[in-house]
Amino acid sequence: MYKILTLNNISQVGLDKLPADAYSISDEDTSPDAIILRSFKMHDMAIPSSLKAVGRAGAGVNNIPLDKMSAAGIPVFNAPGANANAVKELVVASLFMAARNISQAVQYTEALEGEDTELSKLVEAGKKKFAGYELPGKTIGVVGLGAIGRMVANTCIDLGMHVVGFDPGLTVDGAWHLSSKITRANSVDEILGTVDFLTVHVPLIDATRDLINADNVGKMKSTAVVINLARGGIINDEAVCDAIDAGKLATYVTDFPNNRTKQTPAVIGLPHLGASTGEAEDNCAVMVAEQVREYLETGNVINSVNFPNVSMPRTTEHRLIVCNANVPNMVGQISTIMADAGLNIHDMINQSRGDIAYTIVDVDSEIPRSVVETIRALDGIMIARAIQA
Repeated sequence: MYKILTLNNISQVGLDKLPADAYSISDEDTSPDAIILRSFKMHDMAIPSSLKAVGRAGAGVNNIPLDKMSAAGIPVFNAPGANANAVKELVVASLFMAARNISQAVQYTEALEGEDTELSKLVEAGKKKFAGYELPGKTIGVVGLGAIGRMVANTCIDLGMHVVGFDPGLTVDGAWHLSSKITRANSVDEILGTVDFLTVHVPLIDATRDLINADNVGKMKSTAVVINLARGGIINDEAVCDAIDAGKLATYVTDFPNNRTKQTPAVIGLPHLGASTGEAEDNCAVMVAEQVREYLETGNVINSVNFPNVSMPRTTEHRLIVCNANVPNMVGQISTIMADAGLNIHDMINQSRGDIAYTIVDVDSEIPRSVVETIRALDGIMIARAIQA
C-alpha cells in the first residue's frame, strides 16, 4: 500500500487515478511515499525519510525546495500544459479588459445612484470616459513560448493581432506548434519598443526576476499594456506603477496584486485566477497523479523538473531503479554487484540531467534485499529501490 500525503485540496478527479486498493490518501500522514500539492510552501517543511516522490498539480515549482529534493534522490513532477488553456483564456480576457476599460467602466456603473431614468442619463454621459480600442492590427509581445505562451500567441494571431515572440529555450517541437505568422525576437529589449501589449509566460528564476524593470520599462510605448499572469516578481511592480503614474505606460494587469499596485488606478489586480478553473484543476491533478503512480509502480520518470525523463517498458517482473551522482563508473559498479549476485540483466536504461543520473534495470529473477542495500551503500548513490511485481 502506497501512502500519499496531500498538502492542498487536490481535485478528486485526479485522486481517483490512485486506486483505493493500492493507495491510501491523507492530509495528515507522517510517513508518506509521495506528496501531492498545489501552492503549499515546502521550503520550511521537514522532509519525511519515507518520501519517494513529489507531485505539483500545476506548472510552477518555486514552492518546492528542488535542491533538497534532488540531493535526497526525490523526483519532483509537475503538470506542464494542463492549465494552459485556463491561463490563455485569462490573458485574452485581460486584453479586452485593458483595451475596452472594462474594469473601470464596471466600477463607474456600480457607483451610480438614482432612479432608472437618471441612471440611464448617467450611463450615456459617462460612457465617453471609457471608450477603448479594438485588437486587430495591434502588436503583442509574448515572452516565453512554452505550452501557455504558444497558445496565447496562436490565439492572438486568430484575433488579428501581430505577435512577436521571444524564448531562447524554444524547442523544435515547440516551434512546430507555433503559427508561421509569429515574428521571432532575439531579446526582450527588442520587443519592448514595438508592442502595444506585453505578456510574460516564464518561470520565476534568477534570470527572469525583474524582467521588466526601471531600466527598461521606459522603452515601452506610453499607451502599452503589461500583463503578468505567470509569477509575482517577474515584473517589477514598483517600476511599472511608477511608469503608469508618470504617464509613460497605460495599464498593468497582474494576477499578483499588492499594496503598491492597489494604489495605482490603472492597475487591474486579479486574485491569482490564472489556472483557477475546475477544468484546469482536474487536468493538473490527473496528470500529476498518473505521473506519481507511474514512478512508484514502475520507476518511470515523466515530466520531472529535476530528474531526467526516463521510461522503459516493463520487460520482467523484477526491476531495480537507482538514482546517483552523475559521475563515472556508477553503472559499472551497479552492474558488477548485480552480476556477482547472479542476476541476469534483461534490459537497462541510463540517463542523466545535470548532476543527477538515473538508471532502470530489469532482471530475470527476484532481486535480493542485500543487493539493494549493497548498491545503496556505494558512494554517490541517492536511492536504490526494487520494484517486484
